[in-house]
Amino acid sequence: MPVTSTETTTSLRAAAARNNADWCAAVCRSHGVPGTLDETAWYSSRRTPPYYPDAVTLHPAAAPDGFLPGIDTTSPGCSVKDSFATLDLAPGGFTELFTAHWIHRPAGLPAPRTPALRAEPVTAAARLRDWQTAWHGGGDGAPDIFRPALLDDPSVLVLAFHDGRELAGGAVLNRSAGLVGLSNLFAVNDGDIAAVWSSALTAAAGHFPGLPVVGYEQGDDLGPALACGFTVLGPLRVWLHHS
Repeated sequence: MPVTSTETTTSLRAAAARNNADWCAAVCRSHGVPGTLDETAWYSSRRTPPYYPDAVTLHPAAAPDGFLPGIDTTSPGCSVKDSFATLDLAPGGFTELFTAHWIHRPAGLPAPRTPALRAEPVTAAARLRDWQTAWHGGGDGAPDIFRPALLDDPSVLVLAFHDGRELAGGAVLNRSAGLVGLSNLFAVNDGDIAAVWSSALTAAAGHFPGLPVVGYEQGDDLGPALACGFTVLGPLRVWLHHS
């Protein structure tokens, strides 16, 4: 049977969800937090780091009773990434936190024609702390999310983008499921966002040649991604437990 456009899109969404789950698992491992992976979901029995879900669904038919019993819904902060926006978790004590869209950019597209920034892999703990502070918007109080153990993960590449000697932005690339995930992209100054996107895609093509790029964005952050050649695959939801 020939593969239809809908089937292709569903397959890409599943691959994007798996790539994102692998990234979440890598962040959790860097905190010593284990996870469980099965055919329909990845989930953690222990509270995950800030901004990272306790479960990520991997299949449109994932059922809440397949992963909710395995996560901690008793302490504050429990969240679920509903990768196909198919679940109703309200009966389980969750409320919808936000909706976003999976995005996909085929391999081989040229990077957008914007001024290039110098891309430098972050390889030292001190540089990672500086990167995390800039990612959080500067100043004090950046959450403890990105730990040095991430820098030893061969599937993960933390990138800093420089304009001359100044840090202009950053992003994370992670390779899994036959593609590259692009996440945590930021610009130190909002005006540099197009240059950061362009530089991130150039770096992805250089470090992981021949692979498509996926991620997810929401609201005003979706526009710059679409301008760089991404297309929307479909929605996802993030649910937060009101424990």
